[in-house]
Amino acid sequence: MIHIAANTASLSSISWDFIIGGLALFLFGIQFMGDGLKSIAGEKLKDYIDRYTNKPWKGILVGAVITVFIQSSSATSAIAIGFVRAGLMSLEQSVGIIIGANIGTTVTAFLIGLKVEELALYFVFLGVLITLFAKRKKHTYLGQIVLGFGILFFGLRLMGDELSKLGQMEFFTNLTMTMQDQPVLGFLCGIVLTAIVQSSSAVVGIIQKIYDSGAMTLTAALPFVFGSNIGTTITAVFASIGGSTSAKRAAGVNVLFNTIGSIAFMFLLTPYVGLITYLSETFSISPMMQIAIAHILRTLIISIIAYPFIGTMVKVIKKIIPGEEEKIELDLDALDPSLASSLPAGALGVSKQVTIKMGELAADCIRSSQEYFNKKSGKYRNSTKQYEDAINSLDSKITSYLMEISHNNLSEHDTDVFISNLQVIKNIERVGDLTMNLTEFYELVIEDKGTFTDSAIHDINEMYKTVLEMNELALLYYEEPQEKYRKLINDKENYLDLIEEKARQRHFKRMTEEVCVSGVAASIFVDILATLERIGDHIHNITKQTDMNYTNTISNE
Repeated sequence: MIHIAANTASLSSISWDFIIGGLALFLFGIQFMGDGLKSIAGEKLKDYIDRYTNKPWKGILVGAVITVFIQSSSATSAIAIGFVRAGLMSLEQSVGIIIGANIGTTVTAFLIGLKVEELALYFVFLGVLITLFAKRKKHTYLGQIVLGFGILFFGLRLMGDELSKLGQMEFFTNLTMTMQDQPVLGFLCGIVLTAIVQSSSAVVGIIQKIYDSGAMTLTAALPFVFGSNIGTTITAVFASIGGSTSAKRAAGVNVLFNTIGSIAFMFLLTPYVGLITYLSETFSISPMMQIAIAHILRTLIISIIAYPFIGTMVKVIKKIIPGEEEKIELDLDALDPSLASSLPAGALGVSKQVTIKMGELAADCIRSSQEYFNKKSGKYRNSTKQYEDAINSLDSKITSYLMEISHNNLSEHDTDVFISNLQVIKNIERVGDLTMNLTEFYELVIEDKGTFTDSAIHDINEMYKTVLEMNELALLYYEEPQEKYRKLINDKENYLDLIEEKARQRHFKRMTEEVCVSGVAASIFVDILATLERIGDHIHNITKQTDMNYTNTISNE
């Protein structure tokens, strides 16, 4: 009885609110800092992934660097999965990024080992100053990064001061002795704890603090670290549920990579502890840095060994997760740079065909947003975003290709085709942007748990139907200008304007009769109509640009 009372008194001496609050600050700081970094980098993150991942080893480097910046291996992996779904990257390339993301996430442990926490409040102070006096968005984001950095390490400092007291408790000493004798126990605890807090960086940071206090041996601490690498994959698994086959496979590769690596090092635990101990004694490495070095070395070794077997891992995952990959097919090899210089007219024809494919993707994007409107399923919102990403990527690639073509001496006709192609691309890109705006409107209504009236739903779907018909006709006219297509699309454009006007009138009548019960849905209904009408305008612009090019061609002849 006396022994139990002593333990209880010891437990009560720990400020658990500091531990819980410190963990919360640590997790918030990581996310806050990562959001600031993403805001500064913007779309460049996707550009870097898209541009520099044609080889798996490049994917590893890009994945590592980007994860260092955004402090989230899950976010980096999610971007890669989106590119696989959009047909802009193979599953093999995404594996390289996932491996790199695992390397990049070890940097936090390294910074903890440097005891940056001692300067945490200085970073908080500096971050607040920058944020308060920032006059430009870029400076505000910089303040957010510095503030997040300070908050995460201040949270660690709060936790560390209390976690160090664990070493003075008999029950915890007995527990660590048990984990030293049975490392599997620590391994399982690492998996579970990381799955709960959804951050391997947080778990490794906690272990660093406990080990630094002398409350845990290296043999007991490292299995926790190994387990955390498996536990962190649960985020990607949850994210892939209900997603595409490609998303599930990419998440599966992440689980496979980390599980095999962690289990392998569990079998090598004794010699690995010996290696870290030797390095620590030789180079006088501090306890927290020992954990960081062990974490980084393990990840690097596994990555180097796994690299030659990326293809094998993909084959294994495809067998474990069967099914057709829901992939947007894009033939970007057609944009041949050598053709641009040797035969500009032929290159313009190729760019036109890829632009037509871009227009077809815009139609898929519109359909996906319509499905989101009608079915309110998140998978349609995600697929709309993926289509829009593919459209943006094609916009960049075709524009760059056209610029290469323009460096040659173009005939008057080819110059007209060049300008026409460029204008068509920009209109299609705007269609993708406006379609994403529609999904944002629908998301507002869904979050408000609002609904549209049957009449409103009918009007929106009628506009969708007309817009999709216009898009099909515009692409046909762009490919082969025929008077019948031009006449039909002009009629459709007039009909779309008429639908919008009548839908507005019916909406205002419902408002006066107080039929609309959902405030958000009622307030943005007119915005939805206007956005669909603007999409129709941009599609109609494709016909106008084709008209101009066709007219110039006839006059030149």
